[in-house]
Amino acid sequence: MASVYGGMTDERKACIWRLWQQGVAMSVIARDIAKPPATVYSYLLYHGGIKPRQRSRRSGCLSLKEREMISRGLASCKSLRRISQELGRAASTISREIARNGGPEKYRACHAEKAFLKRSRRPKPTLLSQDEELRGVVTALLEADWSPEQITGWLKRHSSDGKAMCVSHETIYKSLFIQTRGVLRQELKKHLRTKRMFRHAKSHRVAGRGHITDAISIRERPAQVEDRALPGHWEGDLLIGSSNSGIATMVERYSRFTVLCKVQDKRAESVVQSLITQMRMLPEQLRKSLTWDRGQELAAHKRFTMATNMAVYFCDPSSPWQRGTNENTNGLLRQYFPKGTSLAPYTQCQLNEVAEKPNSRPRKTLDFRTPAQVLNEALH
Repeated sequence: MASVYGGMTDERKACIWRLWQQGVAMSVIARDIAKPPATVYSYLLYHGGIKPRQRSRRSGCLSLKEREMISRGLASCKSLRRISQELGRAASTISREIARNGGPEKYRACHAEKAFLKRSRRPKPTLLSQDEELRGVVTALLEADWSPEQITGWLKRHSSDGKAMCVSHETIYKSLFIQTRGVLRQELKKHLRTKRMFRHAKSHRVAGRGHITDAISIRERPAQVEDRALPGHWEGDLLIGSSNSGIATMVERYSRFTVLCKVQDKRAESVVQSLITQMRMLPEQLRKSLTWDRGQELAAHKRFTMATNMAVYFCDPSSPWQRGTNENTNGLLRQYFPKGTSLAPYTQCQLNEVAEKPNSRPRKTLDFRTPAQVLNEALH
């Protein structure tokens, strides 16, 4: 049956969703279904990148197959009673079906089916559309740059109204991305980590840089670092902006606490001096080790170790997942430092203010406690 959207068949729509959920690019999907990329984009945008739920048909409703039998029966000049007997339906049911769809002369099965689907489209009101108080709380937390998952976890832990104040993160995403819902203001999407117009499948980032002299491999890192048993072990990298600008990002593995360091440039001496300055401001018990990638910006790692008493371990080439906590944090920080913008104008004070945002938001992996809370508990 042809779809009312862009003339696409149900088979093409199913193909779009199958490939989209596999992370296939829109241009490839478009070639696979023989449609322009703009058509695929518009279709996904309309649904917010979220596959719509399949509607179920009540047992008493006529099916498309039955409507086709009615159409063939009318074309063969069969009586309504004869058609109803062949279908095992009441004659009155067949009569009403034909009457509401143009009469015996104009009845067409496909048109009748489309009309039925249009009449039966009665979406169930969502929880956010019905509960004004809950909608207000969700809106306020989104405006504070909380993610839908953080909001859901926080409500479960802190709501005094029980289930009445709980909502799934998928419901929040759908209320933001699905155009036909219109429950939450569209401008709230700008507070999400990414600025996408709809939800994307997860993709993988591959990175890797140069050789470091006298580098100690991550494979020699103690087990206590790997299992996050104790605080004080950090992962770090440079967040790169335009015009050769950058920010050093440091994430503590135990608590996921983030420290941002202003660097004058990407030279090793500049980066190491900035890291030394920031690390020396922390208690000694939080200065145990640092895991970095293969970037030349930490070529002076021996100087860093001498100044901070922190061991430095380097990831294998092209293995960013070996410092996955930092990689994930850098992705979140792109909300505040979009790609292609210069990071040079930011002062250390401004970077501290930005770091305070992820440090004060609840994290699922921390049982929806904040990184600042977990780190403070570890110190006292």
